[in-house]
Amino acid sequence: MAFNPPKKTARLAVEHGAKKANLPILTQSILGFLAGAFVAFGFLLDIRVTGNLPVEIWGSLGSFIGASVFPVGLIFVLLAGGELLTGNMMAVTTARFAGKIKTTYLIKNWTIVAITNFIGSIFVAYFFGHLLGLTETGPYLEATVAIAEAKIADPFMLAFLSGIGANWLVCLAVWLCYAADDVTGKILGIWFPIMAFVAIGFQHVVANMFVIPAAIFAGYFTWGEYLINFVAVFLGNAVGGAFFVGGLYYLAYIREKV
Repeated sequence: MAFNPPKKTARLAVEHGAKKANLPILTQSILGFLAGAFVAFGFLLDIRVTGNLPVEIWGSLGSFIGASVFPVGLIFVLLAGGELLTGNMMAVTTARFAGKIKTTYLIKNWTIVAITNFIGSIFVAYFFGHLLGLTETGPYLEATVAIAEAKIADPFMLAFLSGIGANWLVCLAVWLCYAADDVTGKILGIWFPIMAFVAIGFQHVVANMFVIPAAIFAGYFTWGEYLINFVAVFLGNAVGGAFFVGGLYYLAYIREKV
């Protein structure tokens, strides 16, 4: 499996980020909707696979199984095509650090992709989770509500810190995908970091766009409670992706030494 060394991967991240920021608005919107839906599908698969696994029998192994299937969402995004807010927090920011785009392009990209990721996520939550009942029957409802409750219950600062950890790992998955030259390498590069962030229990703003609204559609929690979580996790994800991956690798591999 061929791969690119870190310095070349950093240059590829800059190129990808610049291309993302310069996509037409309609293209960004379509790909943003798809990415939100793809991540939601990954979370829905997690719930459907693990929802009826008794904790007293499976223990933490059940969480590992769920974390092992969740990465299909990001695999779809990166291989089939999609614009994911959390990945763009790294790639587009790296392009900005390198001077390839203006700050206005970064803000526009983050805004469009955030909105359309949300639309894609709640589409899956409402039509497949709520109307089809995939998150509202038996143990699957219990799992959905328990996951959403745990996320909302985190105080602002803890949700913020959890968001940093989540997108540090998610953006490493994107980074390793850029590093690989073949499909198998890209899938493996995506799988391990995403499995890790889900198994650890970190908070991801786009994943939360699915599971918390799914619980709200089922009659639990409020949009106001979700908004507080959204802001905290969004900010944490931004720091995790833009600084801990994009920023530090920019300083290590791209910035000209003085």
